[in-house]
Amino acid sequence: MNPDGSMVLTNIGELVTNDPQRGGLLGLVHGGALAIMDGVVEWVGSGDDLPSEYRDLRAVDCEGRVVAPGFVDAHTHAVFAGERSAEFARRLAGWSYESILADGGGIHATVGATRTASFVDLIGQSLSRLSHMARSGTTTVEVKTGYGLDVETEAGMAAAIRALDMALPIDLVASYLGAHVVPAEYLHDRSAYIELVTGAMLDAVAGDVAFIDVFCDPVAFDVDEARSIVSAGAARGLGVRIHADQTARIGATALAAEVGAASADHLDHASDADLEMLAEAGTTGVILPGVAYSMRLQPTDARRIWDSGVTVAIATDCNPGTSWIETMPFVISLAVVDGGLTPDEAVWAATRGGALSLGRTDIGIVTPGALGDLVLVDAPGVAHLAYRPDSDLVARVVKRGRLIEEVKAVT
Repeated sequence: MNPDGSMVLTNIGELVTNDPQRGGLLGLVHGGALAIMDGVVEWVGSGDDLPSEYRDLRAVDCEGRVVAPGFVDAHTHAVFAGERSAEFARRLAGWSYESILADGGGIHATVGATRTASFVDLIGQSLSRLSHMARSGTTTVEVKTGYGLDVETEAGMAAAIRALDMALPIDLVASYLGAHVVPAEYLHDRSAYIELVTGAMLDAVAGDVAFIDVFCDPVAFDVDEARSIVSAGAARGLGVRIHADQTARIGATALAAEVGAASADHLDHASDADLEMLAEAGTTGVILPGVAYSMRLQPTDARRIWDSGVTVAIATDCNPGTSWIETMPFVISLAVVDGGLTPDEAVWAATRGGALSLGRTDIGIVTPGALGDLVLVDAPGVAHLAYRPDSDLVARVVKRGRLIEEVKAVT
């Protein structure tokens, strides 16, 4: 254990810095070393040039491994109760997402389970998932509410995310997703539910969340409804994220550009013109390759989105229905094999891209002044994360200059 968050990492085979001043997309340093003081990176360079003042710090011999910024998982629904394996079987039998949702499954099923779970049970189930994420190299994870859809449960979910953030050695960033779908009890009066989402429900969670999110999609909220919802959150000082054009193109991506959203997520049906607007607005496009994999859909064309000039992030979309995936290395491989990114691009999107979608410049990069968030990969090169998708290549994880093996004891 390293209580003061100071250490020096030596004998690094390939160091991914994501520092543009070092050249190339990943800013690679071969034979590198780095020093962390009080949780913050203080020096980065060749191991031969390590300054003498750092040689007395606690040393971690990386034994020729890859060292990269900790993964930033920028889109998850990782706090929930229950599971939906029966729904997975129905999809394999030919049911569509829309038909399952209309039959009371999908999001509605998880809402029911989460509403009836105790706070302690919700924490316990979610802690297991988030601990696994940490062991797999994720050092910052965005987590949405959205399985309560009433004031009490949404507030409870926000409180659970805050409690988990305090309990775990990684950072959780909370997003308010009261506008996930319209719950069954409000299907007769959508406007009343939107008033609740932008009024009492927002009041109950605003102090515990950083972003407001909305599912802008034919099965959820239209563009005008979504605009009013995110505008209410922005007026309270929240950043904006939008589930955009996942099942059909309805103008959600254009809305994200219009309101200057931090991220537009999914983008499966975004047009080239939509992507051009996103790039001009500086909105990050968050691609979720696990959804197409889990639902047996046409993979999102990550290559097209990257080439459009949009800043790209990739994320797990960990949720109980359409993408129960907890590990970023698997998503990196999917983004390469199915989405068309290069291994370097996918690693950048899983680190720096995710950080930028959260408005963070102090993570997803290894440079003086950044947080000491790192993953040590048991491979000679970072491309192995995509090349070997069934291998557990994450050897060690560092959060703010502290090794986090102790997270194993939490579960």
